[in-house]
Amino acid sequence: QVQLVESGGGLVQAGESLRLSCAASGRTFNSYGMGWFRQAPGKEREFVAAINRSGGSTYYADSVKGRFAISRDNAKNTVYLQMNSLKPEDTAVYYCAADLLRSVNSIVSRTAKAYDYWGQGTQVTVSS
Repeated sequence: QVQLVESGGGLVQAGESLRLSCAASGRTFNSYGMGWFRQAPGKEREFVAAINRSGGSTYYADSVKGRFAISRDNAKNTVYLQMNSLKPEDTAVYYCAADLLRSVNSIVSRTAKAYDYWGQGTQVTVSS
């Protein structure tokens, strides 16, 4: 099993940037694909980005493509979400999630239900 702790959220103005971090405990971090999801008040939790076990493949929601970038450092047991050109509609609680995958080449899911472990979330607020 793995425990996840997000950090890096905060209050920024539109057009500014933030980098979120997700630190994982345990010794099997490289067995998990990793994803970022977000949820705003009154809205469903939505997929943001995902990265496979090796970090060689990434996936993005259309709403953030070209602005956000997911990456991981397996030596540090950490996954990141770089968020640039932030918009007020990006305001949400951002969650890090881990998906146990059998293969290095396994495709990481865009569906929240597929993930095995979740962090507690970090608030991102973007003012206009």
